[in-house]
This record gives sequence, structure tokens and C-alpha cells, in this order.
Amino acid sequence: MQTIRIKTASTDASRDGAERARPGPGRDLSPLFAGAATAVAGTGALLSLTDSGSPLRGPLTLFFLLAAPTAAIAAGLAGLDPFGRTLAALAGAVVLDMLVAQGMLAVHRWSVHGGVVAVTVFSSLVLLLVSVRRRRGRTARRQGS
Repeated sequence: MQTIRIKTASTDASRDGAERARPGPGRDLSPLFAGAATAVAGTGALLSLTDSGSPLRGPLTLFFLLAAPTAAIAAGLAGLDPFGRTLAALAGAVVLDMLVAQGMLAVHRWSVHGGVVAVTVFSSLVLLLVSVRRRRGRTARRQGS
């Protein structure tokens, strides 16, 4: 003979609520991951610009070349859902990297340093334009109220 255990709704709700609302370390790690990604990308740019002989130079530089424009484009796409924003920003980063490479090859000025600097400049400009646009939007809303 088997025993069937029946859980009451009050014990299930209290247990689920306790798990969802439980505060403590490790609940929201996104700022930590963002900081680690920034450190890794910065290290990649630094290794690339200093001509380091480290075996990590290639992978970290590639990470920088994808992460910097992705972060800049994602900041401008704040209205989309997170998955769509990430996908569109990553596609935009690949397009930006390819356009920089194609432009440098077309004028016969290809160099690793130049590519890293160009991607950094474009990413910085996009972030600057996003911050200016947001600041103007706040100022216009304040004046209109």
C-alpha cells in the first residue's frame, strides 16, 4: 500500500514566497558580472595596445572588440526587452567591427592598434550621444511640466 502525500496550499505558498523574497548575497549578480566584463575588456584593449606577448592577448582583444560596441549600442536600445536588446546590440557590434575593418583595408591602413582605437572611438561616441539624448529628454520633460 502506498501513502499519498498531499501538500496544503498554505505551506506551498509560504515556502515559495520565502525562496523568492529571500535577501542575501548572490541574489543579483548582474553588477558583478558587468564589472568583471569591463575589467576583462579593458585588459584586452590594454594588452592589444601595448603589444604584449601574452597568450591571452587575442581572446581578450576579441572580447573587447565585441563587448565595447555591444554595451554602447545596448545603452541606446533601452526600450527593448533584454533578449532582443542583447541580440540587436551584438549584431550591431559585429557590423561595426566589420565596417571598421573594411574601411581600414580599403584605405590600406590596417593595423591592430588602429582597429582597437577606432572601435573605442566609435563606441565612446555612441555612449556620448546616448547620454546627451537622455539628458535632453529629461530637460525637455522638466520644462514642459
